[in-house]
Amino acid sequence: MHTVITEPAKTATEASDWTNDARCRTDAAPLTERFFSEQLDDIAAAKAFCGPCPVRDECLDTALRRREPWGVWGGELLVGGRIVANKRPRGRPPKVRPEVACAQSA
Repeated sequence: MHTVITEPAKTATEASDWTNDARCRTDAAPLTERFFSEQLDDIAAAKAFCGPCPVRDECLDTALRRREPWGVWGGELLVGGRIVANKRPRGRPPKVRPEVACAQSA
């Protein structure tokens, strides 16, 4: 009789826990600040950091399913649970855009 040694079965949580392989899984606080920053350069840096991550797709899919209110997830910027292409600066836009004002004064 042969004895077969097997590994213990993984629980459903362990089998689907892709977060262990995420590049951002670290205790470094500066990373967290970038992923949830309002600054355009921080957002760009967070997106670039996600680029080579092996679980990028799973991260984005999970964030979209949870309708994450904001932040960079899976290399994409989410606002109100949706992917947005560009982050608009805070505040109201000017009444007259600078390029229109210059053209009118010429």
